[in-house]
Amino acid sequence: MTSPAPTPESKAQARFGIHGILAFIAVLLVAVPFGILVLLVRENSVWLRHVDLDTASSLHSYDERHPGFVTAMRVVTNSGSSLAWIVVLTVVGLWLLYRRLYRLTAFLAVTAIGGSLLNEAIKAAVGRTRPVLPNPIATATGKSFPSGHTQSAVVGYGILLLIFLPVASRRWRHIFVILAFVIVSVIGFSRIALGVHYVSDVVGGVVIGTAWLLAMTAAFSAWRRDRHMPSVSPTDGLEPEHAERLKPDP
Repeated sequence: MTSPAPTPESKAQARFGIHGILAFIAVLLVAVPFGILVLLVRENSVWLRHVDLDTASSLHSYDERHPGFVTAMRVVTNSGSSLAWIVVLTVVGLWLLYRRLYRLTAFLAVTAIGGSLLNEAIKAAVGRTRPVLPNPIATATGKSFPSGHTQSAVVGYGILLLIFLPVASRRWRHIFVILAFVIVSVIGFSRIALGVHYVSDVVGGVVIGTAWLLAMTAAFSAWRRDRHMPSVSPTDGLEPEHAERLKPDP
Protein backbone atom coordinates (compact mmCIF):
# COMPACT_ATOMS: atom_id res chain seq x y z
CA MET A 1 0.00 0.00 0.00
CA THR A 2 1.51 3.29 -1.09
CA SER A 3 1.66 6.27 1.23
CA PRO A 4 -0.16 9.44 0.21
CA ALA A 5 1.83 12.05 -1.67
CA PRO A 6 3.08 14.88 0.53
CA THR A 7 1.02 18.04 0.32
CA PRO A 8 2.54 21.54 -0.11
CA GLU A 9 1.64 22.24 3.53
CA SER A 10 3.49 19.15 4.79
CA LYS A 11 6.52 20.03 2.68
CA ALA A 12 6.56 23.56 4.10
CA GLN A 13 6.29 22.21 7.64
CA ALA A 14 9.16 19.80 6.99
CA ARG A 15 11.35 22.60 5.61
CA PHE A 16 10.48 24.77 8.57
CA GLY A 17 11.38 21.96 10.95
CA ILE A 18 14.74 21.43 9.25
CA HIS A 19 15.51 25.16 9.29
CA GLY A 20 14.58 25.31 12.98
CA ILE A 21 16.86 22.41 13.84
CA LEU A 22 19.75 23.88 11.86
CA ALA A 23 19.26 27.27 13.53
CA PHE A 24 19.25 25.62 16.97
CA ILE A 25 22.45 23.73 16.15
CA ALA A 26 24.11 26.91 14.89
CA VAL A 27 23.27 28.80 18.09
CA LEU A 28 24.35 25.84 20.21
CA LEU A 29 27.71 25.57 18.45
CA VAL A 30 28.40 29.21 19.32
CA ALA A 31 26.86 29.18 22.81
CA VAL A 32 28.84 26.16 24.06
CA PRO A 33 32.28 27.75 23.49
CA PHE A 34 30.98 30.89 25.19
CA GLY A 35 29.85 28.87 28.19
CA ILE A 36 33.29 27.26 28.41
CA LEU A 37 34.95 30.68 28.15
CA VAL A 38 32.75 32.10 30.92
CA LEU A 39 33.66 29.13 33.12
CA LEU A 40 37.37 29.69 32.50
CA VAL A 41 37.01 33.38 33.35
CA ARG A 42 34.98 32.73 36.50
CA GLU A 43 37.39 30.05 37.67
CA ASN A 44 40.36 32.32 36.91
CA SER A 45 42.05 29.71 34.71
CA VAL A 46 45.85 29.86 34.95
CA TRP A 47 46.31 29.35 31.22
CA LEU A 48 43.77 32.02 30.30
CA ARG A 49 45.18 34.44 32.87
CA HIS A 50 48.66 34.10 31.38
CA VAL A 51 47.38 34.78 27.87
CA ASP A 52 45.39 37.81 29.01
CA LEU A 53 48.05 39.34 31.25
CA ASP A 54 50.98 38.71 28.91
CA THR A 55 49.13 40.23 25.96
CA ALA A 56 48.01 43.25 28.00
CA SER A 57 51.52 43.85 29.29
CA SER A 58 53.16 43.52 25.87
CA LEU A 59 50.72 45.87 24.16
CA HIS A 60 50.97 48.40 26.99
CA SER A 61 54.75 48.50 26.57
CA TYR A 62 54.28 49.03 22.83
CA ASP A 63 51.76 51.81 23.47
CA GLU A 64 54.21 53.73 25.65
CA ARG A 65 56.76 53.80 22.82
CA HIS A 66 54.34 54.55 19.95
CA PRO A 67 51.93 57.46 20.61
CA GLY A 68 50.83 57.47 16.96
CA PHE A 69 49.62 53.90 17.34
CA VAL A 70 47.64 54.90 20.43
CA THR A 71 45.98 57.75 18.53
CA ALA A 72 44.96 55.38 15.74
CA MET A 73 43.52 52.91 18.24
CA ARG A 74 41.52 55.66 19.90
CA VAL A 75 39.99 56.62 16.55
CA VAL A 76 39.11 53.00 15.80
CA THR A 77 37.60 52.34 19.22
CA ASN A 78 35.53 55.55 19.10
CA SER A 79 34.05 54.42 15.78
CA GLY A 80 32.59 51.43 17.61
CA SER A 81 31.30 53.33 20.65
CA SER A 82 27.75 53.09 21.96
CA LEU A 83 27.04 56.63 20.81
CA ALA A 84 28.19 55.86 17.27
CA TRP A 85 25.94 52.82 17.06
CA ILE A 86 22.97 54.68 18.54
CA VAL A 87 23.30 57.33 15.83
CA VAL A 88 23.81 54.86 12.96
CA LEU A 89 21.05 52.43 13.91
CA THR A 90 18.59 55.22 14.74
CA VAL A 91 19.09 56.71 11.27
CA VAL A 92 18.69 53.29 9.65
CA GLY A 93 15.60 52.56 11.76
CA LEU A 94 13.97 55.85 10.73
CA TRP A 95 14.79 55.07 7.08
CA LEU A 96 13.11 51.68 7.37
CA LEU A 97 10.04 53.26 8.96
CA TYR A 98 9.93 55.82 6.16
CA ARG A 99 9.98 52.92 3.68
CA ARG A 100 7.25 51.14 5.70
CA LEU A 101 9.48 48.13 6.26
CA TYR A 102 8.10 47.45 9.71
CA ARG A 103 9.38 43.89 10.13
CA LEU A 104 12.94 45.01 9.41
CA THR A 105 12.53 47.93 11.81
CA ALA A 106 11.38 45.55 14.54
CA PHE A 107 14.31 43.22 13.85
CA LEU A 108 16.77 46.11 14.10
CA ALA A 109 15.30 47.45 17.35
CA VAL A 110 14.91 44.12 19.15
CA THR A 111 18.30 42.79 18.08
CA ALA A 112 20.21 45.97 18.94
CA ILE A 113 18.50 46.73 22.26
CA GLY A 114 18.37 43.08 23.31
CA GLY A 115 22.07 42.62 22.54
CA SER A 116 22.98 45.61 24.71
CA LEU A 117 20.87 44.37 27.61
CA LEU A 118 22.35 40.89 27.27
CA ASN A 119 25.88 42.32 27.43
CA GLU A 120 25.10 44.22 30.63
CA ALA A 121 23.47 41.15 32.19
CA ILE A 122 26.49 38.96 31.45
CA LYS A 123 28.89 41.62 32.74
CA ALA A 124 26.94 41.81 35.99
CA ALA A 125 26.84 38.01 36.31
CA VAL A 126 30.55 37.46 35.62
CA GLY A 127 31.75 40.57 37.47
CA ARG A 128 35.22 40.70 35.98
CA THR A 129 37.28 43.83 36.64
CA ARG A 130 39.10 45.60 33.83
CA PRO A 131 42.87 45.35 33.33
CA VAL A 132 44.98 47.27 35.85
CA LEU A 133 48.11 48.65 34.20
CA PRO A 134 50.77 51.13 35.35
CA ASN A 135 50.24 54.57 33.80
CA PRO A 136 47.20 53.49 31.76
CA ILE A 137 46.74 55.23 28.42
CA ALA A 138 42.95 54.79 28.49
CA THR A 139 40.24 54.09 31.04
CA ALA A 140 36.72 52.70 30.86
CA THR A 141 33.89 52.22 33.31
CA GLY A 142 31.91 49.09 34.06
CA LYS A 143 32.89 45.46 34.06
CA SER A 144 35.23 43.87 31.57
CA PHE A 145 33.71 40.62 30.28
CA PRO A 146 32.49 40.48 27.56
CA SER A 147 33.68 43.47 25.53
CA GLY A 148 30.70 45.70 24.80
CA HIS A 149 32.40 47.43 21.86
CA THR A 150 33.19 44.10 20.21
CA GLN A 151 29.78 42.58 20.79
CA SER A 152 28.08 45.75 19.52
CA ALA A 153 30.24 45.68 16.39
CA VAL A 154 29.31 42.05 15.66
CA VAL A 155 25.60 42.71 16.22
CA GLY A 156 25.58 46.13 14.55
CA TYR A 157 27.39 45.15 11.38
CA GLY A 158 25.42 41.90 11.31
CA ILE A 159 22.15 43.85 11.41
CA LEU A 160 23.26 46.15 8.60
CA LEU A 161 24.41 43.25 6.45
CA LEU A 162 21.26 41.20 6.93
CA ILE A 163 19.03 44.18 6.15
CA PHE A 164 20.91 45.61 3.15
CA LEU A 165 22.43 42.53 1.48
CA PRO A 166 19.45 42.29 -0.92
CA VAL A 167 20.51 45.64 -2.41
CA ALA A 168 24.04 44.42 -3.24
CA SER A 169 25.11 42.15 -6.09
CA ARG A 170 26.42 38.66 -5.34
CA ARG A 171 30.01 39.79 -5.81
CA TRP A 172 29.70 42.78 -3.49
CA ARG A 173 27.96 40.76 -0.79
CA HIS A 174 31.13 38.75 -0.20
CA ILE A 175 33.21 41.92 -0.13
CA PHE A 176 30.90 43.56 2.41
CA VAL A 177 31.00 40.50 4.67
CA ILE A 178 34.80 40.41 4.58
CA LEU A 179 34.96 44.16 5.22
CA ALA A 180 32.64 43.84 8.23
CA PHE A 181 34.79 41.00 9.59
CA VAL A 182 37.94 43.13 9.27
CA ILE A 183 36.34 46.15 10.96
CA VAL A 184 35.02 44.04 13.86
CA SER A 185 38.47 42.49 14.31
CA VAL A 186 40.19 45.89 14.35
CA ILE A 187 37.69 47.30 16.85
CA GLY A 188 38.20 44.31 19.12
CA PHE A 189 41.97 44.63 18.85
CA SER A 190 41.77 48.35 19.69
CA ARG A 191 40.10 47.52 23.01
CA ILE A 192 42.98 45.20 23.93
CA ALA A 193 45.60 47.63 22.62
CA LEU A 194 44.22 50.46 24.75
CA GLY A 195 44.37 48.29 27.84
CA VAL A 196 40.66 48.40 28.68
CA HIS A 197 39.92 44.75 27.86
CA TYR A 198 41.64 41.39 27.91
CA VAL A 199 41.88 39.06 24.91
CA SER A 200 39.24 36.78 26.42
CA ASP A 201 36.87 39.75 26.83
CA VAL A 202 37.04 40.42 23.10
CA VAL A 203 36.64 36.74 22.21
CA GLY A 204 33.62 36.62 24.52
CA GLY A 205 32.13 39.65 22.76
CA VAL A 206 32.54 38.00 19.36
CA VAL A 207 31.00 34.71 20.50
CA ILE A 208 28.01 36.11 22.37
CA GLY A 209 27.37 38.69 19.64
CA THR A 210 27.37 35.95 17.00
CA ALA A 211 25.10 33.71 19.08
CA TRP A 212 22.63 36.54 19.66
CA LEU A 213 22.60 37.49 15.98
CA LEU A 214 22.00 33.87 14.97
CA ALA A 215 19.18 33.54 17.50
CA MET A 216 17.45 36.72 16.32
CA THR A 217 17.83 35.72 12.68
CA ALA A 218 16.29 32.32 13.44
CA ALA A 219 13.41 34.02 15.26
CA PHE A 220 12.86 36.37 12.31
CA SER A 221 12.88 33.41 9.94
CA ALA A 222 10.26 31.64 12.08
CA TRP A 223 8.20 34.83 12.05
CA ARG A 224 8.28 34.82 8.24
CA ARG A 225 7.30 31.16 8.09
CA ASP A 226 4.29 31.84 10.34
CA ARG A 227 3.16 34.29 7.66
CA HIS A 228 3.71 31.73 4.89
CA MET A 229 6.83 33.48 3.58
CA PRO A 230 10.15 31.83 2.67
CA SER A 231 12.69 31.23 5.42
CA VAL A 232 15.61 33.60 5.77
CA SER A 233 18.69 32.80 3.71
CA PRO A 234 21.59 34.73 5.35
CA THR A 235 23.37 35.06 2.00
CA ASP A 236 20.33 36.85 0.55
CA GLY A 237 19.45 39.00 3.55
CA LEU A 238 16.34 39.07 5.68
CA GLU A 239 13.79 40.24 3.11
CA PRO A 240 15.15 40.02 -0.45
CA GLU A 241 11.68 40.65 -1.83
CA HIS A 242 11.98 44.27 -0.62
CA ALA A 243 15.30 45.01 -2.35
CA GLU A 244 13.82 47.86 -4.41
CA ARG A 245 12.26 49.51 -1.35
CA LEU A 246 15.62 49.41 0.43
CA LYS A 247 17.28 51.46 -2.29
CA PRO A 248 17.41 55.26 -1.92
CA ASP A 249 15.27 57.33 -4.24
CA PRO A 250 17.05 58.26 -7.51
